[in-house]
Amino acid sequence: MASLPFPMQPLPWVSARSSLQSLAQLAKGMKAFVTLLFDTSGDLAPVDELSHSLIDSPAFTQAIATMKTHPEMAAFLAERYRGPVHDLQALLHYPPDSLGYLYAQQMQRLGYQPFEPVMALDSDSRYVEYRWQKTHDVWHILTGFDVSEIGEIGLQAFYLAQFQLPLASLLIANALISVTLLQPEALAPLLSAIARGWQMGKTARPLIAQKWEEGWDKPLDQWRAELNLQPLQG
Repeated sequence: MASLPFPMQPLPWVSARSSLQSLAQLAKGMKAFVTLLFDTSGDLAPVDELSHSLIDSPAFTQAIATMKTHPEMAAFLAERYRGPVHDLQALLHYPPDSLGYLYAQQMQRLGYQPFEPVMALDSDSRYVEYRWQKTHDVWHILTGFDVSEIGEIGLQAFYLAQFQLPLASLLIANALISVTLLQPEALAPLLSAIARGWQMGKTARPLIAQKWEEGWDKPLDQWRAELNLQPLQG
């Protein structure tokens, strides 16, 4: 048998250092990825499974290392700010142009409740996972991306540009495959949302490092100006 023209390198998840637990988690993540390709129910369980499978991945480790080279994000990781639970009724007493009011108003309009992730914050990657999940709906307000499927993927492109969230790249890849195969007429607007989210994310200051809970009363336009954030219009 002829030898290969290049040396074969073992894949990270089948190397001798991989544990049975990590292999099982990878398998769950791959199953969730495939499930998402054909799921039209809106069930978030596969997304949660995929996200959980990536917390200890090399991709997340690399993302954390890159974040630590940015002073604002390095300070955020060191502090591990949690913030209080989001009280929508209290936020509706803030000025109508404030981030807190607009966030609470949209959550109530959509019938959503604030999400408070339950996880041990015993690593940087778990803390980042906790914080982006808790504030995900705030980012929708700030960026202008709606909660449609295309809007969600646009926001994932923003995440990817800002702090290399591994889940974001896989959700974008999943959406591209699914739309190409099952809904090709939506490919152009999907690509536009991805491009817009990426560009917005590259030019804005790091949103993951902000303490929204300490500035609910600040006008949304002021937040955007301070963060160099050019929101999606319309």
